[in-house]
Amino acid sequence: MSQSFKDAVGICKAIIRNGYDAYVINARLQKALLAGSNQPELDVCTDAGLDELQKLFPNVSQERGESFARLKEGETLINFYHADAADASHPEECLVRLTSRLAKRLTETEELPPNLACPYLPRTEDPLDGFADFSGGVIRFKGIQDQTLRQDYLRAIRAMRYAANFGLPIGPNSWMAILRAGQRVLDYVPVSDIMDEWRKVEAENMHVFVRLLYESMILHGLLPEIAALARIKQKKNDTEDESVFEHTLNVMKHYPDELPYDWFGTLSCLFHDVGKLHTAEIVDGQWNFHQHHRVGAKVARRLLSSLRMPHDEIDLICHLVRHHMRFHFMLTDKGIRRFKALDEYPRLIEHARADIKARGGTYKEFNHNMKMLDRTEIREEELEPLLNGKEIMTILAIPPGPAVGVIRDALLQAQVMGDVQTVEQAVDFVKKYSAREQLNG
Repeated sequence: MSQSFKDAVGICKAIIRNGYDAYVINARLQKALLAGSNQPELDVCTDAGLDELQKLFPNVSQERGESFARLKEGETLINFYHADAADASHPEECLVRLTSRLAKRLTETEELPPNLACPYLPRTEDPLDGFADFSGGVIRFKGIQDQTLRQDYLRAIRAMRYAANFGLPIGPNSWMAILRAGQRVLDYVPVSDIMDEWRKVEAENMHVFVRLLYESMILHGLLPEIAALARIKQKKNDTEDESVFEHTLNVMKHYPDELPYDWFGTLSCLFHDVGKLHTAEIVDGQWNFHQHHRVGAKVARRLLSSLRMPHDEIDLICHLVRHHMRFHFMLTDKGIRRFKALDEYPRLIEHARADIKARGGTYKEFNHNMKMLDRTEIREEELEPLLNGKEIMTILAIPPGPAVGVIRDALLQAQVMGDVQTVEQAVDFVKKYSAREQLNG
């Protein structure tokens, strides 16, 4: 070992003893370069800042380039570079880092082989690298399937993205390789890289992508609460049962019908029923999920945070989950105005529409609320029933009380629906409504 290299190692040890990390960048390459150099120069990586280095080595000077500091130790010039601090970066980024100075020296020294700098030659990333041509109508890895996937486990997620977007199946051998490597995908692929691929899935195809994640068991490690919905049953209609997960996929499938390309709206459909895992209970033989939207918004926030999504995107999706039930109930005039005041209310409408399509349900409440939306353009003070409270008490010969307000609201609803249009019809309506309520009471 040359004296220059020993000096660099000694500096790294001094930094480490003071609580920071430091190492000689690409040590094997720099040893080889030093052998044929008359001006010894070495590159060192550290997480210590300039101020900390100057406290340890007063002769350290500040640099304005790729290296942030420089130190002359005897005849050796030491360049300091910021250490790789990203948790999601590949290990090779630390081991085989190539600075601009080293790259230049490598090109000037023809006798040194390029692979001395790193175990692979730098190249532009090719997203199709490792995949066979798609002209065969199938998504498959090149060569030996398991070995190709082992070279880059992100290819498993990428294969599912291609299958979803292009509407092609994954070849059986490639699929088996993905199944065998499911846990390794979760162990080795950073969540940020998985989400980069997920963001490239079109909204209209996201339900296919999520189904593939589930079938590969990757979803179970990535979003366990979502995968667990496959074990919860609910009523689809009067005659059929379905799993909550299957219902979720169907909602994701139908949501883009009216709002195509809405990636965030479609993703929110994935989380809209996650609260059912925590609220499910059987009452009189029937499953109930009371307040699942409120609980779901809280669970979704934790899950989305684990996916490393930005805070503004998390807030948007949790808002849609929290309020996705609002349009399912027949809203009064005040209710529809409060609904329309919510942020992203058009997306909430499409949530409700997609949910009805997924269940094959009735549009009674939905159509009522859509009609009520038109009335929000009219000033609230102009929306009054044909009969006021005093007139209702006179007609029915009843004293003041809560019942008068209930009848007044019912009359206004009848007017909104177009069932009552004149004073005479209003009088007839309140009489029949009161008689019906007394009979039911």
